[in-house]
Amino acid sequence: MHRFFIPQPYAAEMVIRDVDAKHISKVLRMQPGDKIQIVSDDGVTAIAEITSLQADGVRIQCLEKLAESHEPSVKITLAQGLAKGEKMDFIIQKAVEMGVSSIVPVAMEHSVVRLEGVKAEKKVERWQKIAEAAAKQSKRDIIPQVQPVQTVKEMLASNDLRHKIIAYECEDRLGLKTALRGCGTLQELLLIIGPEGGISEAELQQARANGAVPVSLGRRILRAETAGVVALAAILYETGDLGE
Repeated sequence: MHRFFIPQPYAAEMVIRDVDAKHISKVLRMQPGDKIQIVSDDGVTAIAEITSLQADGVRIQCLEKLAESHEPSVKITLAQGLAKGEKMDFIIQKAVEMGVSSIVPVAMEHSVVRLEGVKAEKKVERWQKIAEAAAKQSKRDIIPQVQPVQTVKEMLASNDLRHKIIAYECEDRLGLKTALRGCGTLQELLLIIGPEGGISEAELQQARANGAVPVSLGRRILRAETAGVVALAAILYETGDLGE
């Protein structure tokens, strides 16, 4: 069943407008009587029935609220070093599917890509659309926010979570599982992943000074677009989100 996010508080009768309305009528070719899932602006998930297709939008009647949550028990913010080409698109799509709450694109010393000003804003707009599409496809209860492109210093200052982990290829003593078990009850986590060129020594020390724990993701060196997905899967498994 298709899921749509509606930017308005939950009500018995609602209207889906703009791009989603066109998608319902023109692409999916749905008709009155067809059922969809909706998520309202105040976090209510429900099954709804299309009642009419009109010029100003698709009108729906909400039939049943859904109590089951599709969100992980731990809120994960992924701070991802800027990767080149379509790699960031892939990372954002998969991170949202996995369950991250927020994504921070980080301009790091070894990032090949340089984004500033209008160019950075347009990229973030594109990534937010990718996040929204992935949230719909994976039936998330929220659309994770893609934050503006930030430096390491800005990212650490604006995401001051209690628990922070930084994946570092030269770390050979502390593994991710051991680090997670040392966190106790985990509610929020900042996960820092480097770009293709890796994390510099200065960035590592800056992160450690702000409470981030360097961890190993195993004996093999992972690509920038692989490391975050692997780490997220391990975190969600360890916290019981991938099933018993």
